[in-house]
Amino acid sequence: MKVRRVVTGHDKDGKAVVAIDEISRDVVSFRPGATITNVWSTAGFPVDNTSTAEGGVVDGAKEITGTTRDGGTVFRVIEYAPGVAPRNHRTNSIDYAVILSGEINMEMDGTVVTLRAGDVLVQRGTIHDWINRSDKPCVIAFILIDARPVEHSGKVLAAHG
Repeated sequence: MKVRRVVTGHDKDGKAVVAIDEISRDVVSFRPGATITNVWSTAGFPVDNTSTAEGGVVDGAKEITGTTRDGGTVFRVIEYAPGVAPRNHRTNSIDYAVILSGEINMEMDGTVVTLRAGDVLVQRGTIHDWINRSDKPCVIAFILIDARPVEHSGKVLAAHG
């Protein structure tokens, strides 16, 4: 999967310009069948748009732990191959997901929801699995924003990897 990233910025005179136009190079796989392209990340919130840093993900990739970045944001695109094995996990983030192509099942504590191209999801720290039971890849764009961990009965529910 190749994801072109176009990043805007400003030149020395304050004119709006395209600062980066390239195929994203930060491609990783945390498990077989799931290819992740990290497009951009930020170290804090609100974001500092005055920075001239050209890396985004390249400069901060070491600080992205698991699914999110402490105190920051991550924008990534994931391609789930057919038959990808479940990975039960919880994120300490609010995740906005847009299904770009294909379909995928999200399983949560006995509930299954099927998401298809064009569907959007707001994932609020719930434990879940992604399972592609179709015969085609599923591509999802995720925007992950660090959030307070979910508490239940006064106990913080731990993130699962």
